[in-house]
Amino acid sequence: MTSDQEPVFGVGDASFQAAGGEPGLQRLVADFYRVMDESPQATTVRAMYPDDLSEAQDRLASFLSGWLGGPKRYAEKYGGISIPQFHTRWQVGEAERDAWLFCMEQAIARQPYTPAFAEYLLRQLRVPAERIRQVQAACPARSGHS
Repeated sequence: MTSDQEPVFGVGDASFQAAGGEPGLQRLVADFYRVMDESPQATTVRAMYPDDLSEAQDRLASFLSGWLGGPKRYAEKYGGISIPQFHTRWQVGEAERDAWLFCMEQAIARQPYTPAFAEYLLRQLRVPAERIRQVQAACPARSGHS
C-alpha cells in the first residue's frame, strides 16, 4: 500500500486508527451524548439513559475500541457482550433506532474524520442498530403489548 492510498477500514486496526484511537473515540462518544442531550429528535432514546452518562460513555467508548479493531476494553472491563441481547432491557423500535443513528451521524460529523471513514463508520453502525431492532421485533414480549 502506498502512502496516498486510503487504509482498508475493517482490516486490522485501520478503523480504530482512523477514529483517532482511544482519545478519538472518547471525543466521538462525548459528542454523541451531547447531541443526544441537545436534540429534540433524541428525546425518546435519551430517556433510556440515567441522568449521569459517565458509565454509558465509558461502555460505548470501550465497546467501539474493540469493535473497530483496537484494544478490547469492553471485554477487559465488563466481560463479553451480545449487542442485541444487552439492549433487550429497553424497547427499541424504528424511532429509537433512528434517533440513536441520528445522534451518531451528528457526532461523526463533528469529528476530523476523512469523508470515507465517516461514511464507513456510520454504515457499519447501522448494522448493530438494525439488528437490535430486529431482535426486539421478533420478541413479542418486548413490543409493549405484553
